Parts: sequence; C-alpha cells; structure tokens
Amino acid sequence: MSHQIYEYKDDQNWFIGKWSDFNDVTCFGNDTDYEKNQDIFHSLLKRLGVERLQVHIVQLTSDFHLIAFLVDVINQEMQRDLHLKRHKGAVLIIEKDQLLAVHLPENGIEVNHFFGTDLSDFGDKLLIATHNEGKVREFRQMFASLGIAVESLNDYPDLPEVEETGMTFEENARLKAETISKLTGRMVLADDSGLRVDALGGLPGVWSARFSAPDPTDAKNNAKLLHELAMVFDQKDRSAQFHSTLVVAAPGKESLVVAADWPGYIAYEEKGEDGFGYDPLFLVGETGKTAAQLSPEEKNKLSHRGLAMAKLMEAFSAWQNKL
Repeated sequence: MSHQIYEYKDDQNWFIGKWSDFNDVTCFGNDTDYEKNQDIFHSLLKRLGVERLQVHIVQLTSDFHLIAFLVDVINQEMQRDLHLKRHKGAVLIIEKDQLLAVHLPENGIEVNHFFGTDLSDFGDKLLIATHNEGKVREFRQMFASLGIAVESLNDYPDLPEVEETGMTFEENARLKAETISKLTGRMVLADDSGLRVDALGGLPGVWSARFSAPDPTDAKNNAKLLHELAMVFDQKDRSAQFHSTLVVAAPGKESLVVAADWPGYIAYEEKGEDGFGYDPLFLVGETGKTAAQLSPEEKNKLSHRGLAMAKLMEAFSAWQNKL
C-alpha cells in the first residue's frame, strides 16, 4: 500500500488524499456541500473502478479542480492514462479513446449547445424495414421508452424492395433485416407477421399480406378470409393466431430473433375503426372485441407484436451493448 500523501492547494481549493483500504471522502462545510462532494467523489470513482482512495476536502470552489486531483492520484497509484477534457461546461474523462465519465454543471447544459447539432439528429436510431405506417406507429411508441428514434423505409425511398421469398416468418424477417442492414450500415428491425387460421391449415400464414393477390389490399384480404370461412359456423372452429417474428440486424453482428403468438378467433363480420390488416376480423380471446376495437395502448399490451416486443425489450439492451 502506498503511504504517499497527495495535496492540491490554491487560493480557493485545497484537497488532501491518500491511497488506503477503501474509498472515503470527508470535508468541511454544510450538509449541502457534504452531499454534493459525496456525489461527485463516489459516482466518479465507481465509474472508474477505483476502490482505495481517501480524500479530505478542506476548501472547494471548483468541481473541475477536484476531479483533476482525483484523476491525478488515480493515474499515479494505478498507472492509468486518464485524461480530462472540458467541453461546453462539462468535464469529460477519457482513457485510450474511451469516454468513461461525464461530469455536468449543476444546472445541466443545453443539448444543442453541448453537441453542436439539433437534438433530432442525435441519438440511436432504428430503421424499421417496412412501408406500413401502422406498424411504424406501434414500434415508435414501444421504442420511445428506450430513448431510440424510429425511422421507416418511407424515409429511404431509394432502397430496393426485398422480396419475401422465405417459407417461414423468421426466414422472411431475416431477409429484410439483414439485407437492408448491409445496404445501409444501420441497425434494422424487420417484422414478419401474419394470421394463421386453424380451419384453413394455417393459411394465410406468411402470405397474409398477399392473400388476395394480385393487387392485394386489406379490404380484399378480409373479404377473401370471410369467404374461405363461410361454411365454418361455430365460433370455436374459427380459432386463429396472429404470429410475429422480430429480427434486429446490425452489420457484422449476429441477429437478435424473438417470436410470439396472439390467440383468438375470426369474427363473422368486420368491427372497429382502429388497427390495420386483419384487425377488424380478429376477435381477442373471449372479450368479444376485435383487435380494431382496442386502443393502441391496449393492443400493444396484448398483441403478437406487443408480446414479441416484450421479449425483444428483455434482450435488446444486452444485444445492443455488444455492437
């Protein structure tokens, strides 16, 4: 253990430190000063992985001088190469081109001033591989809780269409996510979802969006589904599941894959004004409501995409940290 005593003193700041058995900071001043100094000291040392520094603050008027003192002691005792940079009022601590910690002034910093750009251009963004604005709205609401902005293929009109040639939901979702990620260098999420009707042997399945081809539309798809089930009279025999497979891809990284099902029944007529696709015909469990009669919040909690998103949220942060 080092027995060296470290000291920094000027007209307005005075710190004394030593390397010991555990982290500890003491200071002269009132309770407010004490709490502030504790916060600066312990949060910084935790970020830097330091456990043996003890400091007494005799006088403090500059957070920067205290941080510089702590970094200097750590560099000497641990042979580290920490550097300080001041930027727009913040103090950045960097080691080997890695930003390890940021100390902000008490009242914070205006974001546009700090980054020198409009906030709308800053932060992680996820490209949703679809032109369907209904899906985009749902994903935008879900990813807002992670602080991630959502874009769609409508924002990239020059990208080519990726044909869904797979025979399973996962194959199609992978094709879209991984192909577009390679083309753009972006993090991309693709959703392949569809309706599986038990009385039709799982159809329309992966062909859900193209069920009434050529020139399929939601209205034509729903009309065809009702026609195919015209002779299935008992509600219990009209069971179905909405299925969703989500794939998130990024260049040079193994894709993240999750899937979920939403059980229900096919109604005898369309009901509801919200939703899209087969929502007006899909009866949610025993509720008597179709998916199109649910609010967006209700649907996000219950739906196949909402259930798959819940699984995605559990795994997404750990997967993203490996990027």
